[in-house]
Amino acid sequence: MKETWRPIWQTTLVLLVTAVLGLADTSNNNPPPGTLNYVEGQVSVQGQKQSPKSVGTTYLEPNQVLDTGNGNAEMLLTPGIFMRIGHNSEVKMISPGLADTQVQLTHGSAMVEVDELFKENDVSVVVDGTTTRIEKQGLYDFTANHPSVKVLEGKAVTFEGNQQVKLTKGHEALLAEGQPLARQSYNEDQIEEDPLYRWSKLRSDYATESNIDAGNALMADGGWWGPGWYWDPFYWDFAFMPGFGMGWGPFGYPFFSPWMAGYAPYYGFGYGGGYGGFYHYPAAGGGGRGSLPPLAHHSTPGTAGFRALPRSMASGRMGMAGGGFRGGSMGGGSMGGFHGGGMMGGFHGGFGGGRR
Repeated sequence: MKETWRPIWQTTLVLLVTAVLGLADTSNNNPPPGTLNYVEGQVSVQGQKQSPKSVGTTYLEPNQVLDTGNGNAEMLLTPGIFMRIGHNSEVKMISPGLADTQVQLTHGSAMVEVDELFKENDVSVVVDGTTTRIEKQGLYDFTANHPSVKVLEGKAVTFEGNQQVKLTKGHEALLAEGQPLARQSYNEDQIEEDPLYRWSKLRSDYATESNIDAGNALMADGGWWGPGWYWDPFYWDFAFMPGFGMGWGPFGYPFFSPWMAGYAPYYGFGYGGGYGGFYHYPAAGGGGRGSLPPLAHHSTPGTAGFRALPRSMASGRMGMAGGGFRGGSMGGGSMGGFHGGGMMGGFHGGFGGGRR
């Protein structure tokens, strides 16, 4: 009998070890900066038309170009940073490194939402020969046709040659080549009426829903590897998942780590219904970055697939903290935030702990 079972146990042990090694191999792999996360209308990469099916499978290599006609695109930079490109715009990837991420806006407009930024990150946008380095969580607006950068929330440094100017909330720098850099105020009401701003706000709303959907799936079915991008088949995009607590994005929408997703207001199928799942981006040897692998679709009733935080419950409509870039959305609030305060902690303190 022992001889009969020995090969079975040996085979089982090999399979378990292989599975563990395979899972570990994906733990530090995220979609690279430049990965397409949403497509709407006319969008192309290197002249090749992109569609919603391109999401998660297309990413920009150095010197490759993404352009839009009558359309919009959302592109991932480092984990927690979304770049959203407006109509009739063109961006070029200069450097897609995690520690050195640089994108050039050559035509049109783009907006960058920064929900997480580590000190090791060096994220910058080049417009008309002028470089702007992002230094803090926030919201940044770039225009190439009339070169400028506006800080709607956060902090940035713009420099060209020996010139340098620091920008904070409510200020912009005109970037016309050959003109001295200078900081000045801008009209915030005009920004809120801008089509790219309104589209970006809507996408930020969906990003929160995707975050909570993926967080619920992670808590129910496992597969948590730490902060980063996680594939959510329900929304067909990558959701940003912070490592600790929760935070507020610059538009006033929250995002949660898996451990905090249960505190999010939500509606869904509840017990006895709901199918969803997630998939962490694979290692290069497990299908490659050029093609999305089969989705890990966990079909356990009543566990995953919640459609979390509907837009009718979002910031400004049910009294939640935040309320846009003029509402001080990143300074805390009733449920914490980036810098403490509130009952549930956040990233830097508060009653519920959080990362310090």
